[in-house]
Amino acid sequence: MRWLALLAAAAVCGAQVRLEPYPQKFVRQFGAESKEPPAAVRTGSSREASAGGATWRAISKGLIREDDRATYPLDRRQYFRGKRYLPDDDVRHIVAAGSGVWVRTATGFSHIELRPMTLAQKAAEFEERIRLRHDRYGMVADSRLRVPADLSTNETSTNDNDGLWTAMYAAAECFHYAATKSPEALRRAERAIDAVLYLEEVTRLPGYPARSYVKRGEARGPGGVWFWTPDRAMEIKTDTSSDEIVGHFYIFGIAWDLLPDGPLRRRVAGTARRMMDHIVENGYNLIDIHGQPTYWGRWSLEYFGTPRGRGDAPLNALELLSFLKTTHHITGDAKYAAEYRKAAFELKYVDWMNRLSELRQEINYSDEELAMLPFYLAFRYEKDPEMLGHYRRALAQWWDNARRENNPLWTFIHRTANPGDKADLYPAVHTLYRIPRDLRTWGVDNSDRTDIEWEANVDRFNRRQSTNFIAPDERPVMKWNGNPFRVDGPGNGGSEDDGAFFLLPYWMGRYHGFLLGE
Repeated sequence: MRWLALLAAAAVCGAQVRLEPYPQKFVRQFGAESKEPPAAVRTGSSREASAGGATWRAISKGLIREDDRATYPLDRRQYFRGKRYLPDDDVRHIVAAGSGVWVRTATGFSHIELRPMTLAQKAAEFEERIRLRHDRYGMVADSRLRVPADLSTNETSTNDNDGLWTAMYAAAECFHYAATKSPEALRRAERAIDAVLYLEEVTRLPGYPARSYVKRGEARGPGGVWFWTPDRAMEIKTDTSSDEIVGHFYIFGIAWDLLPDGPLRRRVAGTARRMMDHIVENGYNLIDIHGQPTYWGRWSLEYFGTPRGRGDAPLNALELLSFLKTTHHITGDAKYAAEYRKAAFELKYVDWMNRLSELRQEINYSDEELAMLPFYLAFRYEKDPEMLGHYRRALAQWWDNARRENNPLWTFIHRTANPGDKADLYPAVHTLYRIPRDLRTWGVDNSDRTDIEWEANVDRFNRRQSTNFIAPDERPVMKWNGNPFRVDGPGNGGSEDDGAFFLLPYWMGRYHGFLLGE
């Protein structure tokens, strides 16, 4: 098969990384009155210690670990600061402890240990986190902590993008199943896919999925537009966005390709058909319960002609073409192939798709996510050299910014589109190594670091940003729709991310053979 041939070509070009156990950070913190810390750390004022072949040293905020033996630059000087690692940043005493250290600060103690782990072991931890604290009716949900930092006080809540986040987790577990044939991975994938499909069924509007829903008596999450089902058993979050549709079609394609044949796979095909028919029959718009296009669910030429829609046109043109291509792949129905050709060439969506450099008004990392997921499907299914050329030119415009992010998901998608690319995959894999195990929303202040090069311009949220890449475990927790060059941020540990953003590129990389071993 041509797709397998492309993967083989990638392997021949050296487009692989052999995974090795990597030292992950295990942290325990204790109050000033705790009896747990050893006597050696209770008194003394050493601001430096040698442990595990590295030097740990107190600095103005927190401490650093320096290891000149490390081969990768970001591992030679690692920063430990903020409540992810320390009770406070006023370090008073450091004592070596095996591969890590005990630290006394002004208000307590911290034990930081570096333990070698495989990425497969790390993935198992992340999958368990989702099972324990992020599963709401099969959806991957937000987890708020009633008592900040206390994971035992978690409660799940709705999110605008429940469908997108659940779809990305479902895709991760589909890749997991395809790579390992794990029955448990298949079970997790099927549960999440069922939850995504139900978002379209619960609205009672064929082809129109909800953002989320709550059962009667449950509290809503913040914001949004809501309506009751006719029997008032559920309240539905509506005004569904293009983000959700991108997520739905992304999992439709991957589930269709990787699931065993059966009723769930047939439900995927039926839902894809209904959603695509809804969009096409409504002039390339998503029509909500009020009979009007949703605020963001617009892919029409009329929308591209508006001041707001003009900037969205390159992304939305790509999305529509990918939706149509995926639906044709799943259903085999010629009408979707005809609509695809019509949109691409008669309506000139390929031209709109290739105008990002001209029309983009700002760097929007959420838009990068909404582009890269459809690109993956387009390159998976398109065989025509002319269309592949259009897609590659469009992808190159997104890649101009994305290449500097060391993003493993974008890197692996880019490599599937360009199997002859010989660029080093290790920076993206290193991001997987350095994603923190602790995904609570801790505040991070890197304002005093001399190794950070600050961008002259703020980001689209008026927040300052760096020009150089900082390891993920030294900056605020964020999904792939966040700005990876935002290196400061508030937080008190009041919520926890689910971590599916790690699982998807890890299992995708395993499935495609970019990652060898575990």
